[in-house]
Amino acid sequence: MFSAVLALLEDKKVPFAVAGAFALQEHTGVCRDTKDLDVFLAAEHAEAALGYLGERGFECEVCDPIWLYKAHRDGFFVDLITGMSNAAVVVDDSWIARAKPVVLHGVRTRVLAPEELLASKLFVTRRERFDGSDISHLVYGTRGRLDWQRVLYLAGEHWEMLLWALILFRYVYPGQTHYVPRQVWSDLMSRFQTAVLRPQSGAPFRGSLIDDKMFAIDVKEWGLENLLDEYRERRLRNIGSSSQAG
Repeated sequence: MFSAVLALLEDKKVPFAVAGAFALQEHTGVCRDTKDLDVFLAAEHAEAALGYLGERGFECEVCDPIWLYKAHRDGFFVDLITGMSNAAVVVDDSWIARAKPVVLHGVRTRVLAPEELLASKLFVTRRERFDGSDISHLVYGTRGRLDWQRVLYLAGEHWEMLLWALILFRYVYPGQTHYVPRQVWSDLMSRFQTAVLRPQSGAPFRGSLIDDKMFAIDVKEWGLENLLDEYRERRLRNIGSSSQAG
């Protein structure tokens, strides 16, 4: 089934890259059984890809236009992912251009580069699922041979999430602290020190970007900002603008 899906999307020239368990195995050697195929692609290609799968007998649905389209058949699932559910990380064509060529299930295709794979996991921090261990394994498995400037760029304004993940890596693998370049540690720690010493009193509450359920009380009862809604609304507008332009 995975082979047929990959061959179909390649034949239709959909620009995509495989993520999830297959990409993690490629970069770290960590092997997991899975019935899910995670396909990352830019939002403007998602509906076409879903249409092709529908023509091949898959049950298809748009679960969330912000980030997730699904197709399933015979107990196998294909997730078409265009970013993170909080809209803080968005897939664009550069993710596909940087993807690593591989042969997967007999099909010549691509998996996400390690930098994009790392970025895709920064906000998977929910109570029911936490991908911090995957990030640690990714840094360890690659021996830190990453384009760290690209990683910093992808983290962007959410650099504290990256620092959090790297501190976890350092705790788990103290003997491999050097896998993260000293310049990266210095950059992130300098930013953190500045943020702590010069706090912005008007900075918005960001808990809902982590998990809108764990931090629901802050929004619903304590009256703090719902930054998640702002991010998602902005993303919807951008998707709408791109569709109209297309």
